[in-house]
Amino acid sequence: MNVVDVLRRHPSGLLLGGQLLAVIAYPFIGSSIPGRAALGAMGTILVLVALYAVRKTPALAWVALILGAPAVLFNALEVILPDSDVVLLCSALLHAPFYFYVSYGMIRYLFHDDRVTRDELYATGAAFTVVAWGFTYLHLAVQVIWPQSYGAERSFFELLYLSFTTLTSVGLSDIVPELPHARSLVILEQVAGVLYVALVVARLVGLTVSRAANRPDA
Repeated sequence: MNVVDVLRRHPSGLLLGGQLLAVIAYPFIGSSIPGRAALGAMGTILVLVALYAVRKTPALAWVALILGAPAVLFNALEVILPDSDVVLLCSALLHAPFYFYVSYGMIRYLFHDDRVTRDELYATGAAFTVVAWGFTYLHLAVQVIWPQSYGAERSFFELLYLSFTTLTSVGLSDIVPELPHARSLVILEQVAGVLYVALVVARLVGLTVSRAANRPDA
């Protein structure tokens, strides 16, 4: 089996790997014009990978495409007009629902039958990271609408860091929401993180009990 076949059979693994690779790559990308171009290209690639992955889930691919296509366009506009608040806000408000819809597709994928495939295991991680990405764009939108929501103006990577630390409830972030709307969003993200873990644990326990009950010697 070649690499292409593996990627076709495990699109959720491709999405998970792409997002983790982006997390590793961000610190190496500066705020220069080439850096902004690289960030735009990375964002576009992640959107395209997410569109590819959602095709295998029970979610509607055309809905993801309708949300994802404008997001790709605004990735390019962010490179051209990096200081435009209107572009940043529109991009954030397009990316957030797109990523949340992708996560919805991943979660439905996990629950659509009584078998757990390798790609569904990858989808467990991918859905979590996609939710973190979606909340990152909401944090970005809050920062544009209500400046100083997180103290100083934060970069996308700083907000991504805040999103992951909030969603995992580890409490390690040194970025503090200071205005009410930012704090409200952080609360919602904390609840989402706890509920996601509860859903996954309940799913795995339910499958374990179901398999035990269906054994011939049960």
